[in-house]
Amino acid sequence: MPIPLIFEQNNPAIHCSHIPKSDIPDDVQGLPDDLRRQELDLPQVAEPEVMRHFVNLSTMNHHVDKGFYPLGSCTMKYNPKVNENISALPGFAGLHPYQPASTIQGALKMMLSLEEWLCEITGLPAVTLQPAAGSHGELTGMFLTQAYHLANGEHRKKVLIPDSSHGTNPASIVMAGFEPVHIPSNERGRIDIAALQNALKPDVAALMVTNPSTLGLFEDQIDEVAEAVHSIGALLYMDGANMNALMGLARPGDMGFDIVHLNLHKTFSTPHGGGGPGSGPVAVIAELEKFLPIPRIKVDGVENPDWDWDRPDSIGRVQSFFGNFSILVRAAAYIRSLGGEGFKNVSETAILNANYIRTRLMDIYKLPYNDLCMHEVVFSADNQSNDGLKAVNIAKRLLDFGIHAPTINFPLIVHEALMIEPTETETLGTLDNFIEVMRRIDQEVNETPEMLKNAPLKTPVFRLDEVMAARKLDVKYEG
Repeated sequence: MPIPLIFEQNNPAIHCSHIPKSDIPDDVQGLPDDLRRQELDLPQVAEPEVMRHFVNLSTMNHHVDKGFYPLGSCTMKYNPKVNENISALPGFAGLHPYQPASTIQGALKMMLSLEEWLCEITGLPAVTLQPAAGSHGELTGMFLTQAYHLANGEHRKKVLIPDSSHGTNPASIVMAGFEPVHIPSNERGRIDIAALQNALKPDVAALMVTNPSTLGLFEDQIDEVAEAVHSIGALLYMDGANMNALMGLARPGDMGFDIVHLNLHKTFSTPHGGGGPGSGPVAVIAELEKFLPIPRIKVDGVENPDWDWDRPDSIGRVQSFFGNFSILVRAAAYIRSLGGEGFKNVSETAILNANYIRTRLMDIYKLPYNDLCMHEVVFSADNQSNDGLKAVNIAKRLLDFGIHAPTINFPLIVHEALMIEPTETETLGTLDNFIEVMRRIDQEVNETPEMLKNAPLKTPVFRLDEVMAARKLDVKYEG
């Protein structure tokens, strides 16, 4: 039964709350009378009904606290609630960005510690916490690339990207004023070295690599790639969105990367989904440190951190204020609670979970690149194409079992792709249930294909005309 909207539960005889009379003196200039509403058209609903309404609404939406969320390349891991508690402490939550540095010493020291930890994790000497998301980190990295080459008197125009890269990479490249050039993958799903070398011309500014790639595969020739890129004076950029397979095991700086962004809202376990908030710190080699966004944090001796605005070579600010602070607090709590060995265990378990799913389903679902994967495994739904069925039908049917759909139809180089990332936070029981459901759906492909065509059948909202919904989005309540 549909949940009644809160406005539909209005009962004038009930008074849920009373708004106190304004304490602003009448002679204080305020809004003009013609812009004021004399009465607020708010529904009168008892407090228990209000609570039940919003709790019921929350259960209609899928989230990681409700069920398995194997959305590939997004690392939808469980967020430890201790991180939430720490970020909500008054000393953090009550701060204002306009406060003098002398009044936020604890916050500045926390940010300095986070910078040091991220430098250690990436193997690079400097980091900015300012970017607000992974794609924002990419754009920042491209601005840094541009500043570096301009400082050397060069106007390089092209940035190379493998065809297995993240979809935001070419957009970031174009927004920074560069031209994206695709490099094909070889039969193993790795960068085609010959094609890369042919593309490395004097006008190439950088190669942007997602490692592990969106195929879930580690670029095992990355040292050769780095040498080739650096031989023409270009920079090597790593999209670190898939760092959940590397931290504690390998560092981008040791592989030859010059710039890497991290997704704190993925790898470092902060709330993720629903449009944010996010955080995309960028770590760089020493030669690029002077170009990082302002302000930087400086330290007078061992105490008294302060903002450093005197950075003449900086690319400037890339966001208002100093980063998504509450996300930084959560990430710092996560890092502090795990430590080096903990991170190693996270990566190893994430890899183990993905390969467990790979080996349990590869006899049914097509595996385009049959190799050990890292944090995620990419299948194809080609084996389930009976009667016109596609990856989207499998994704929709999963919703009926309380499981969020994996990423589908990406990466683009895999036809009818199903990109599955279990993360390290899921138990063996959860993985076995998912595998059982995927095998059952495979049976339904041949036995009851119409069920898949009409799925989902048990969700609050059934199959939508997605094209129409995107073109005529209507979220306004009409009473």
